[in-house]
Amino acid sequence: MTGSIEQGTSQTHGRTHILHFLVRLPKPADRVWPSLSTPAGLAAWFTTADVLQPRLGGTVTLGDLGTGTVTAWDVDRIAEYTVEGGGRIRFHLERDGESGSALRFTHEFKGEVETEPAWRARFERLIEALGP
Repeated sequence: MTGSIEQGTSQTHGRTHILHFLVRLPKPADRVWPSLSTPAGLAAWFTTADVLQPRLGGTVTLGDLGTGTVTAWDVDRIAEYTVEGGGRIRFHLERDGESGSALRFTHEFKGEVETEPAWRARFERLIEALGP
């Protein structure tokens, strides 16, 4: 199984934008989870995490996006970070077949902070970072 990025969707509600992606990954969730929930894992494909307290209510600082709070945390399944200026970023990991996982991703933000092509490129780096 190789990784794939399903078509992303974008919605706009006033000034709020919501991006959704489904990313199929060739690794089980326990191998993907560190890429979504640790500073080293996030830095390998997304952005630096100068601070990341891995618990609900913990502090997080994500590169250029800013500092905020861990607003959802379910070990091996859900990591959600809400940061000033960067909005809400949610990673929801599920089992996908015998040896893969599916990442359901949501980014809710105001203004023109992010684009679908930028996230698609990040997810390509995630697939690459996870290796064969």
